[in-house]
Amino acid sequence: MAMGELFSDDIRKEAAAVVKEIEGQSSAEIVLTARQSSAAYRETDYLFGFGIAVITLGALLYLPQEFALEWMVVDVVVGFLLGSVVAAYFPSLRRWLVGRKRMSFNVSRAARAAFVDLGVTRTSGRTGILVYLSAYERMVHVVADIGIVAAKPGKAYEDALARISAALVHGFNRSRLFDALRALGPALAPALPRAADDVNELPDEMSTDKDGKEELA
Repeated sequence: MAMGELFSDDIRKEAAAVVKEIEGQSSAEIVLTARQSSAAYRETDYLFGFGIAVITLGALLYLPQEFALEWMVVDVVVGFLLGSVVAAYFPSLRRWLVGRKRMSFNVSRAARAAFVDLGVTRTSGRTGILVYLSAYERMVHVVADIGIVAAKPGKAYEDALARISAALVHGFNRSRLFDALRALGPALAPALPRAADDVNELPDEMSTDKDGKEELA
């Protein structure tokens, strides 16, 4: 399934239903947000373009064929532009150039910012959990409020987090993602049981930063 499906209305409806299901089993408040990308990565495009420009210049200088001197600058500039465009429009190549360590850092930073921006800290018991999905990087990052950390949910919770974190590694699969999310319910219930007067304090709907029309590879 294409990564762009993550932003479809159908998936967003199912995501809201899954959030309600999880919250029906514990006092935790789950917030889902999906972002197209957690960084621009333009500098990676330019660096790749620079590399192609250097290769182009080397070819012009050392190949046995003769090249018109007045066209060399143009050829090098064209090599830079072509390299930059190739890196920008081939997601798999760009992800490889960026590297998982850097992407992971960007996703983590963006998730922490979204945790504040979306008001996940505003629950009365500080039991909010943000599940941040970043489509371009194919990564998921979970940020839990201090009430979750203090409750020490245990191994089942850690296992659920591991499943959620790996949900987008091989692209978007709705069953893999939602099954991983559903595991949060029983994992959180023992340490954070749902009270009879529990109030839904945060939106169940998944927020996004795009309209879902553009698909990502």
